Amino acid sequence: MSKPKPKKTKFNKVIKISFVGIASALLLFLLFFGSIYFGLWGKVQTEKDLANIQQSEATEILDHKGEIIDKLYKYNRQSISYSEIPKHLIEALVATEDVRFYKHDGVDNYSLLRVFFKTILSGDKSSGGGSTITQQLVKNIYGRKSYGIFSLPVNKLKESIIAKRIEDMYSKEEILELYLNTVPFSGNTYGIESAAQLFFSKTTSELNLQESATMVGTLKANHSYNPRLFPERSQLRRDVVISQMEKYGYLSSSQANTAMTEPIQLNISETNTFQRQYFIDMVKSEAEAVLSEFKKPDGTAYSIEKDGLQIHTTLDLDQQKLLENSVRTHIKYLQPLFEAEYGTNSPWKDEELLLKLAERTTAYQNWKAQKLSSEQILDSLKKINPREVIINGKTTVLQLSTLDSLSHSLKQINAASLSVNPVTGEILAYVGGADYRLSKYDIIKNARRQVGSTFKPVVYASALKNGLEPCDYISAKEITYTNLDNWSPQNSSGDDEDDPYLNYSLKYALTNSINTVSVKVLEQAGIYNTITMAKSMGITSELVDKPSLALGVAELNMKELARVYSSISNQSKVPELYFITKITSKTGEVIADFDTKSPQLSDLSPKDSRLLLAMLENVVDEGTAKRLRTTYGLTQDIAGKTGTTQDNKDGWFVAITPKMVNITWVGNNNQSIGFKTTRLGQGANTALPIFGKLYQEMSRDSQFNAITNASFSNLSAQQQAALDCEDQKRDGFFKRLFSKDEIEKEFEKKEEEEENSGFFSRLFGKKKN
Repeated sequence: MSKPKPKKTKFNKVIKISFVGIASALLLFLLFFGSIYFGLWGKVQTEKDLANIQQSEATEILDHKGEIIDKLYKYNRQSISYSEIPKHLIEALVATEDVRFYKHDGVDNYSLLRVFFKTILSGDKSSGGGSTITQQLVKNIYGRKSYGIFSLPVNKLKESIIAKRIEDMYSKEEILELYLNTVPFSGNTYGIESAAQLFFSKTTSELNLQESATMVGTLKANHSYNPRLFPERSQLRRDVVISQMEKYGYLSSSQANTAMTEPIQLNISETNTFQRQYFIDMVKSEAEAVLSEFKKPDGTAYSIEKDGLQIHTTLDLDQQKLLENSVRTHIKYLQPLFEAEYGTNSPWKDEELLLKLAERTTAYQNWKAQKLSSEQILDSLKKINPREVIINGKTTVLQLSTLDSLSHSLKQINAASLSVNPVTGEILAYVGGADYRLSKYDIIKNARRQVGSTFKPVVYASALKNGLEPCDYISAKEITYTNLDNWSPQNSSGDDEDDPYLNYSLKYALTNSINTVSVKVLEQAGIYNTITMAKSMGITSELVDKPSLALGVAELNMKELARVYSSISNQSKVPELYFITKITSKTGEVIADFDTKSPQLSDLSPKDSRLLLAMLENVVDEGTAKRLRTTYGLTQDIAGKTGTTQDNKDGWFVAITPKMVNITWVGNNNQSIGFKTTRLGQGANTALPIFGKLYQEMSRDSQFNAITNASFSNLSAQQQAALDCEDQKRDGFFKRLFSKDEIEKEFEKKEEEEENSGFFSRLFGKKKN
């Protein structure tokens, strides 16, 4: 009789199911791993790719003399060699971030198991993340991508694969060097050298034990352990690092205890190169666009951040430094005066305005997405935290709320200044804003602002072309224009300008920027003619065809003004502005050569252009810009024009010299805020001093003699005669007797007549000699 088959026990079924489950999970993992390994989730760097890590070279931006303005890396960092890194810094890093660093091959399986059991199974979050220094290096260099719910496992496995490949190719010392040169530290710095210089004003090799431990401590959370923002928290973290060094035998107990008794001593470095970053950004953007059209000899694309290129520019670094200092110094002077004029009744204390600005912030949008109530969001906006703010060009930590921070930013005066060669169009110096840390918005490149009286020379240029002379006289009496909603342009001074029988020469009216005369000059020259003249002089923005054009309501870019005034200096030739001359490889081969464009001719004749220049020289000698002579003692050939817009929102000064044109703007980024009074806010007070200080310093340096000692061309006898007249002329008895004291009239538009004038009109119209 056969024995009955044993029944399958419940235990055997569990074993079988478990085996099948584990095998299935393993198979799924292998398939998942294989899909990552073979690139189905995106590129996994090969050994060839990894070989280029150390070969990456920064691109240099050079000025016209070959001096280095800046270097372009993937991140703004300064690289150092392993030999420059103190031993205690390496020990602090290994003890805190990867104690088994010298034992694993890029992936620490022991640490991964520890993280799995302590973090996932036991819920102990203090166990760390399990990533080795090598894996962190991979993350630093290549970053992470989003793959939805699979982001963490995909990125972790990618990093593990690449980390093992790096360990096969590089020594442990090379890996540490690469890591410390790429890891992000507090203060938005990359690499230990940049961080050491920022926080301690030292090179890495000069860091002591406590400083090294402080820097390593910030790696856990750059913001939370920032020693400038959170000194107490940072010191506690530093002491944890020192304790780790003691635990793993790098320090004795007495050494550790001694080190932990010392407080953190910061020595923050202010490099004062923040104004230069606007130019650097512009160069990088332009160079990348140009290089996209070229390929390397091996057929791959050029990389500004890796290929060690040289970008040759027109900038003069020495002049750039002087301009930066001039902007910085004058804004430091203006800022407290600006705030004092407003006193307690200031727009940056208007909570309603601040709340509107807060709604544009990322933090506000995040809170809104979390469906917080308006009251909860307001509480968050008013929560006090330590924040870095810029005061007088220096970084300071204050206890501020988000609203306080917005208020601080709102009251900051901004400035931009551009110097160009009027003959060639080369950009010589470029300050796109007062401080890149306060605002990354480049005023020169991006902004269009009302230009005020700096537009008046275009109006007078049109007048000269259409028959008026510098010694023609026009009354400054205020007129109400009935066909323009009773618009009545007014003058800022108002002294003798109310006398209906007193007339001013065009030369005098431009010299003193008399508004009422400018409107009448525009009326005689014609709006259409003036817009045509403006376009020919380099203005590309749309212009309003209204009489207010005479007062500078046009919103222009600073580069447009630079072209207009360059043409006045350069016999009506309008240059194209440029700032890159060529891009070369690290071996010196020219990749891209930038050919300069020939200047176009404006509609103003060279003869009249010289007359207009002479009128603008008079602005400096006797008019609204005469403080260049009296305050700054400048005796060279200089012409110029001041400008102030409505409510003192924009202050302008344009300086013309034979070899340099400078455009300077001062105002607030928020266009609803201007200076409270014209006394302080006029362009002669806000913008002119920046040029005055710059040219003063240039005049003291012999390297700028070619610019500061240059002279304008001499006036011909005929031109001199055309300018030789009294500034004012009063109407005679009979003219006063029979003329009408006109206070109201229609503004006469002449466009149709100008466009369609017939033979007799052209034949008998007023002509120039």
